[in-house]
Amino acid sequence: MKAFISVVLLAVVLGRGAWALDASDDPAKVRRIPPPGVLLKAEDRAELSKGVDALGAEIEALKNELKAKPALLDLLPDVQIYYNAVLYAVRYDEFFNAKEPAKEIAAAKKLLQNGLDRAKALRAGEAPWTKQTGAIVRGYVSKIDGSVQPYGLVVPASFDAKAVTAMRLDLWYHGRGENLSELNFLLDRQGNIGQFAPKDAFVLHPYGRYCNANKFAGEVDTFEALDHAKKHYKIDENRISVRGFSMGGASVWQFATHFPGLWACAAPGAGFAETPEFTHAFDPKNTGPQPTEFEQKLWHIYDATHYAENLFNLPTVAYSGELDGQKQAADIMAKAMKEYGLELKHIIGPGTKHAYEPKAKEEVNKAVDEIVAKGRNPVPTHIKFTTYTLRYNKAFWITINGLGEHWKKARIEATIEGNTIKATTENITDVNFAFYLEKAPFTSGVTLSIDGQTSGGYRLPIKMHRENGTWHHVENAQTPPAVSPLAKHPGVQGPIDDAFMDSFVIVAPSGKAMHEKTGEWVKGEMTHAVEHWRRQYRGEARVVLDKNLSDDAIANSNLILWGDPQSNLILAKIISKLPLKWDEKAIVLGTHSVPAANHMALLIFPNPLNPTRYVVLNSGFTFRENEYLNNAKQNAKLPDWALIDVSEPPTARWPGKVIAADFFDERWAVKK
Repeated sequence: MKAFISVVLLAVVLGRGAWALDASDDPAKVRRIPPPGVLLKAEDRAELSKGVDALGAEIEALKNELKAKPALLDLLPDVQIYYNAVLYAVRYDEFFNAKEPAKEIAAAKKLLQNGLDRAKALRAGEAPWTKQTGAIVRGYVSKIDGSVQPYGLVVPASFDAKAVTAMRLDLWYHGRGENLSELNFLLDRQGNIGQFAPKDAFVLHPYGRYCNANKFAGEVDTFEALDHAKKHYKIDENRISVRGFSMGGASVWQFATHFPGLWACAAPGAGFAETPEFTHAFDPKNTGPQPTEFEQKLWHIYDATHYAENLFNLPTVAYSGELDGQKQAADIMAKAMKEYGLELKHIIGPGTKHAYEPKAKEEVNKAVDEIVAKGRNPVPTHIKFTTYTLRYNKAFWITINGLGEHWKKARIEATIEGNTIKATTENITDVNFAFYLEKAPFTSGVTLSIDGQTSGGYRLPIKMHRENGTWHHVENAQTPPAVSPLAKHPGVQGPIDDAFMDSFVIVAPSGKAMHEKTGEWVKGEMTHAVEHWRRQYRGEARVVLDKNLSDDAIANSNLILWGDPQSNLILAKIISKLPLKWDEKAIVLGTHSVPAANHMALLIFPNPLNPTRYVVLNSGFTFRENEYLNNAKQNAKLPDWALIDVSEPPTARWPGKVIAADFFDERWAVKK
């Protein structure tokens, strides 16, 4: 655990005093995350490069040799994680041990050998690590960018690959670690069971795509890693818990409140739970710019305090050191929960700073073990659920598919009483009531009372749509009415950052820009987007020229279009179906008209070529260098659209001067 001593110390620094870190709007003057590495000696670089090439050749050979053996081919990512770890460290100078560089180089060589050993086993038709117990590392291919992502797994000694009994699994979220490259993550997770390894339980350690508090692509990583583990190990769906400390504790708060129906228990330790108080956004000592109205609305994505009522059905055991500044997270969540009549179980380590106090740790473990032993109830008879976005729209047997207005509180409370479902709603237009058939308390003849309207004789699932204040039953519909090209629905609801939580392709322009200034801005910002995707989300973004865009990419990916209607062929093809006008003279969006010579439009919109996917104009993920310094600030910075004056150069906060920015309405129209 030596590698994580600095994580704990850094998390303290980045806690309550985080506002003081905003030193400059000049990206060149902001501390680089991840930090610059130690330059390798020429002979070390050559030797490691040779080893990377050798393992890469083995991987390419296995891709062909195992085509007829899909079960073995499916395990190739377990080899590729070693290749990537050393490749990235060499290619991007991500060796960080300046005091003892030889140790890190030796460790990289060891990882290459681990990869070669697994490759050799696959060639022989074997995969011994899939039956191994203890701490191991696995890998999967992410849908987001096609990258191979690692995760750690502690396999209990009682594991039997042939057993039919499903076992408990705890997700454990790591703390902040600015040096936590793939190489260092694998080194830490191999053979290290960690400080929480319950008997007869798997513990899954997500990499989370580096150091983003498991937000956005880091959030998706949890579910992709969990799905991969479920595919290869028998996991009890009703005994999965979320746990973590420091930055990992923050991750637990968001997963608990966003997805309350998935877990048996939540156990956050320290961390943060919201943005404004933790980052001192409105502190008089904070001389930086005040957050805009749209930034504050976007806090609704990850501020767990806004979703506190969702813990109604999720047993939660919080831990804090008595002297830890990050005790603030549990305190503010306890306050938010109390507003809904909920009491937070908060175990405090006496006289302790940013660590687990031994006796308190035992108390946490005992409480969690007792809760998980009972297991999750997949069909509670009483549900309370709040959301602000259709990105988070499910709780147990309720799925929300339409909102009256995004970023305003939407709430549903529902109960099962005999053969009747009773529900009251707020700011919801489409909702489904569905159950796993084997768990459903009824299958037909169901009576539904929703907002005072009562009708009966329904079969499951029951789909309801609200129009002009009246609820209507949607019969024989595969999807609710809200799912149309011109309506926000789950997975196509914005904001811009949402496009980077699923498969995306960056589409570069092949033509000449309308104006030299905007053309140069596009080159710089597209390069920035690609480079910072790799740095912060640890994948190589897929980039294609507009003229080479495939039908498969249109069908299966969000398209990130760069350029203007003259330079980008795809943008030219769809511009008439987007809610803006753009020619050489002006860009017009709603009531805003700006000169095209020095302005660019950024937006997210259902792709006119495939409305089940997004099209994004001229933007990567929207938080920038300043936000990398504090995980609580790694929030979406821009809403659904923005107009940018590129006469002012990009800063560590913005891609230029934001002239106007807003959200589209629920029909993807510019708000009046």
